[in-house]
Amino acid sequence: MKSPLFILTAIRDAETRSFVEMVLEGAGHRVIESERYAYAESLLNGLNPDLILIEFASGDPSDKLQCLRLLKAAGRPNVCLIIGAGEQRFTQEASALGVRHFLMRPITRADLESMIEELAGQGVEGADGAPAVAKEIPGAPAAPLIEELGEDCFFLALSPSMLEIHRQARLLADVDVTVLITGESGTGKEVVARLIHKHSRRSRQKFLSVNCAALPYELVESELFGHHQGAFTGAVRDRAGKFEQANRGTLLLDEIAEISAPMQAKLLHVLQDGQFTRLGGQETTKVDVRILAATNVEMEAALEEKRFREDLYYRLGAFTVHVPPLRERREEIPFLIEETIRRMPVERTGAMGRRFSWRLMDAALRHDWRGNLRELRNFVARTIIMRDEDAAVRQLETKIAARESETRRNQAEIIPAQCSGMRSIVRDIKDRTEMQMMQEALDASGWNRRHAAQQLNISYRALLYKIRQHRLEPRFSVRGLNEPFQSLHSARGKTI
Repeated sequence: MKSPLFILTAIRDAETRSFVEMVLEGAGHRVIESERYAYAESLLNGLNPDLILIEFASGDPSDKLQCLRLLKAAGRPNVCLIIGAGEQRFTQEASALGVRHFLMRPITRADLESMIEELAGQGVEGADGAPAVAKEIPGAPAAPLIEELGEDCFFLALSPSMLEIHRQARLLADVDVTVLITGESGTGKEVVARLIHKHSRRSRQKFLSVNCAALPYELVESELFGHHQGAFTGAVRDRAGKFEQANRGTLLLDEIAEISAPMQAKLLHVLQDGQFTRLGGQETTKVDVRILAATNVEMEAALEEKRFREDLYYRLGAFTVHVPPLRERREEIPFLIEETIRRMPVERTGAMGRRFSWRLMDAALRHDWRGNLRELRNFVARTIIMRDEDAAVRQLETKIAARESETRRNQAEIIPAQCSGMRSIVRDIKDRTEMQMMQEALDASGWNRRHAAQQLNISYRALLYKIRQHRLEPRFSVRGLNEPFQSLHSARGKTI
């Protein structure tokens, strides 16, 4: 064996799953376990294992369809399928999807070791058939890109999507346009805004941020544009707004979709003319400000529902950057954890040390982090304070089990457990065909729902309904996670 492998397993039988983990981890490999096919499929959206070990269980009629979905989602040659004595017919369908390796139940230690040695002899391949070792892929970094942004804020990129955001930020350095930053809550949109400011010509000037959602309706205008003494009750003196304070610098309008319709109209006027009037005043003030805006709202839906002005949207969205959720860039999780711990005071980490155990790192990789970076930072801080890794692992594993259960229920709703009668068969085929067509159209359009709706020849609202009905999500191909744990410290050349 040339080097340890990063292995994802999807094994239903608890005894087999425990045996496989014992043999593989005993040989020095890193193993991420999943009991359910659907959950293993979701883990592939952000992980790129060297080997995927899947057990085919034919007890439930829906298992075959779910297993085929996982094999198709894997889309790579390094998949090994575990089958029973009466399930050889399934090998033909699996082979058609590119599966090259098979093991018969009950598997033995010799079976596993032989299969691993065979993989090592052939050279582990990625999803596109290329060698999967990170250092052999042109442009794939062995360690994450970390850039300091001041105020204990940093930008970390290892996944292709985050590296592309960094490239875009550098391209925007000489182009003084407004930028709309989208993404789920907690993904780090303000961090991206600070990155853009750092690489811009205004980097030596102020960077200010205002959370539009946190301000009462009657104070938004005063906060942005300022006011004169006596403009309203409590205005005891003149005050400059954020636009004036950020003159010649950069202003981030966070949660921009939450401002009212009247304020949207006034903001549009300011963006067009670069001038405004303080609340209670008559003189016009002109400023030179670079505007960045951020939102976690689906802007296309907001436009369709008339909750946001189209003209303002197109003015703000001269350039759009989408920050993916943490579950779609899982390879960055160990580095984010290590970097967060490294920045903590030594007295806070105490006897626990400045790194987490592999068991806790494995659980963190499997967790979906619906709160994204905010949830991750809070989890790290809480674990350091409590100094109880076992409790932290149990907490994550409880959440993972709940997520797997939810995924299992959702999958059961999408794929009928038993098709009985011609009408049910036709309906099942129709639903699956509809799902596939929509998924392909959305992926082809980069998940631009308006373009996908036009391609499918259906209304935009109908497409939104179908996306919710079928629980469709973007599928991203992420490569480069082959030795995620070994490179945490050695590749960066420092001890955390």
